[in-house]
Amino acid sequence: MFYIMSNINIVNAPPGIEGSGFFATSLDKVVGLARSHSLWPLPFATSCCGIEFMATMGSHYDFGRFGSERLSFSPRQADLLMVMGTIAKKMSPVLKQVYLQMAEPRWVMAVGACASSGGIFDTYSVLQGIDEIIPVDVYVPGCPPRPEAILDGFGKIQELVKSESSRRRDSDQYKEMLASYGIL
Repeated sequence: MFYIMSNINIVNAPPGIEGSGFFATSLDKVVGLARSHSLWPLPFATSCCGIEFMATMGSHYDFGRFGSERLSFSPRQADLLMVMGTIAKKMSPVLKQVYLQMAEPRWVMAVGACASSGGIFDTYSVLQGIDEIIPVDVYVPGCPPRPEAILDGFGKIQELVKSESSRRRDSDQYKEMLASYGIL
């Protein structure tokens, strides 16, 4: 068990851990809470969804209030890859390389119709969704999505990060999923 000082009174505290200003929790929950409010996103913007992301970063929507004010433009320092816009098939090896350079744990958000499904570009040269080359955790719909939708998608990522077990990435199911993408 891990103990945290707080101003919250928990009614059903475990025996021996009672008292004003204390509550008990697990280390996984504390780590999840810390990770979810300190994500460093890497924006991989190629078209109009990137402009909407810029609006999301502006003072009107203030993306920084969610703990992600520090954008990372180096994959080695990021833990959330935000792919925004059309991805050409020639660009897919670059995107996969950026994903592979990120340290574990890492999450991916596909922003907009083009990143999610190829959008209106149903052609031989456009990747029909980034989930063909890397695993995606959250999809944000829209063409382009409004800043509110991007913030909602980021909230879903935070919920996922907060509830994820620290041992999930060591599971056989996770390793099989990465192997299906050719990631070992």
